[in-house]
Amino acid sequence: MSYAPQIRIPATYMRGGTSKGVFFKQDDLPEAAQQAGYVRDQILLRVIGSPDPYAKQIDGMGGATSSTSKTVILSKSTQPDHDVDYLFGQVAIDKAFVDWSGNCGNLTAAVGAFAISNGLVDSTRIPKDGICTVRIWQSNIQKTIIAHVPMHDGQVQESGDFELDGVTFPAAEVQIEFLDPADDGEDGGAMFPTGNVVDEFEVPDIGTFEATFINAGIPTIFMKAEALGYIGTELQDDINSDANALVKFEKIRAYGAKFMGLIQDVSEAAQRQHTPKIAFVSEPKAYVSSSGKQLETGDTDLLVRALSMGKLHHAMMGTAAVAIGTAAAVPGTLVNLAAGGGEREAVRFGHPSGTLRVGAQAELVEGQWVVKKAVMSRSARVLMEGWVRIPAETIA
Repeated sequence: MSYAPQIRIPATYMRGGTSKGVFFKQDDLPEAAQQAGYVRDQILLRVIGSPDPYAKQIDGMGGATSSTSKTVILSKSTQPDHDVDYLFGQVAIDKAFVDWSGNCGNLTAAVGAFAISNGLVDSTRIPKDGICTVRIWQSNIQKTIIAHVPMHDGQVQESGDFELDGVTFPAAEVQIEFLDPADDGEDGGAMFPTGNVVDEFEVPDIGTFEATFINAGIPTIFMKAEALGYIGTELQDDINSDANALVKFEKIRAYGAKFMGLIQDVSEAAQRQHTPKIAFVSEPKAYVSSSGKQLETGDTDLLVRALSMGKLHHAMMGTAAVAIGTAAAVPGTLVNLAAGGGEREAVRFGHPSGTLRVGAQAELVEGQWVVKKAVMSRSARVLMEGWVRIPAETIA
């Protein structure tokens, strides 16, 4: 039996924040994959190396974690007053599934740089030196994001002295603004889908819990660490090595998704792994981060641990950071209370790899909480560019 040569597809491998992913220009994809559907998903699965029953993604570009099993498709924007359309696909590791239900806040930091370097931003909008403001339309969630990308001598500046916990080496700072980050009501309701900043909800055979359900950045369920049997200083292995804990978290997430109105039946959660996220919060405590850095109680306003794709994240998802900043700005949420309560426009929270500061401003408008913008800093750089190759039979 003869086999056709592999297909070559132009691609760039980039780090954005604490994530890595394979970036494509939409018109570089095979024609059948330039629109949503089976062929596109099959190509992205094969590029990343999924589904892999060994959960290693050895035969692909994925890194066998939720932070490194990611794909991005970019094109010139079809929206007025925007530069680039950004579509994010979270690729499952052990299943033949690409989740298009949410954004990746970390990889957002790399979108502006890719767009500038690949001709997706009008040259008249790109300064030779200084900051290039890239207007991003996030297609998954239908929201505007503004990336402030540093430029030097007409090129994207990638090197710098900005340090981001969870990333080993310093790089140039990219400030990101998530405009109107709360849900607009089309998928699960308003910013607080239940209308409450704290709810009690029951999970069969596990218990009844207080939770803050929020649609901001990404749909997220916040719970108290102590109610789950934790103290808030846990690192990855403390959670991910406990199979029973992971099963428990997934069941809570599934029932939480139904409680938020994101799904109609808990069985649907299996096909919506990327959203919602589940996180637990606690008041500040001293702990040693995964890099060995000693953090004192006064270094943070609160502690947050979040799970992504069924595992505790090694740092913090960017979109979840937006949810944290937004919830912290609203008095009475579990996040706000863990940070000491009251009104606040920014928080520094502790995560397994260190700390992160995120800002958001909230106001009460006609009885509904509104957040116009959430802001945080990330960094990004190109790791490799050229072509990825996949077997021709992938799209035969």
